[in-house]
Amino acid sequence: MPEIELSAGTIDYQDTGGDGPVMVLAHGLGFDESVWEEVVPGLRADFRVVVPVLPIGSHRRPMRPDANLTAHGVAALLAEFMERLDLRDVTLVQNDAGTAQLLVGVRDQRIARLVLTSCEALDNYPPGIQGKLLQWATRIPGGLFLLVQSFRLPFLARMPVSLGGMAKKRLPKELIARWYGPLLTDSAIRRDLARFCRSTEPDCYLKAAENLPSFTRPALVAWGAEDRMMPPATGRRLAELLPDARYVEIPDARTLVPFDNPGALTAELRRFVEENPLPGED
Repeated sequence: MPEIELSAGTIDYQDTGGDGPVMVLAHGLGFDESVWEEVVPGLRADFRVVVPVLPIGSHRRPMRPDANLTAHGVAALLAEFMERLDLRDVTLVQNDAGTAQLLVGVRDQRIARLVLTSCEALDNYPPGIQGKLLQWATRIPGGLFLLVQSFRLPFLARMPVSLGGMAKKRLPKELIARWYGPLLTDSAIRRDLARFCRSTEPDCYLKAAENLPSFTRPALVAWGAEDRMMPPATGRRLAELLPDARYVEIPDARTLVPFDNPGALTAELRRFVEENPLPGED
């Protein structure tokens, strides 16, 4: 897997290459590029698909001690990543975290199309029982270390109040181990995630929403129809704020839409790009 050194540290990324339109897929807290592994094959024939591993819990390389790991800092890191690779006219797809929203009106020049799929937004932060537990754990000494111990046992991780509540499909133990291995084995990775969680204010995404009406480029809000952590009502409100947005619900999916129903999400992504061509693409 290629790597790139950014201002906060070195991150890994997946890049299918090619001359097709660029699609950047961004994951959420405690996940890595593998959450998109069943979506990428359905896109790579016609798109250059790029998936960065952001430093929010499942990254394998700790960031520098002085790195800006606020929510806005991670969003700026995503923008820096796109700039360093000189990715242009990007279709940016975000799942779970609200990172992409923080770029709107601030550093969105490279974003031609925006897709938000079941993510933190508006006043839904921290989202669900899972988000509240994580916030609590990062605010007491040793709390995050104790919380992540539950992921050593797949049956605990699959509980509705844990990771299992974010997915409708049964989560393979191999994926659980992959996603949470870095947090379990590396104190510097726990430090990075704790800094991110502690620095993200409860009204962070509510304030970010003030910039959404200024994003007049095409947008798609594709929400998990059975999402309990990020309710579809939040997705509908989000779509109403974006001037050129279409809202759709992905069946048989909760928060982890690309894991639960990759085929339906891939079809919606393709349809979205086809219906909103850029100059030179039609």
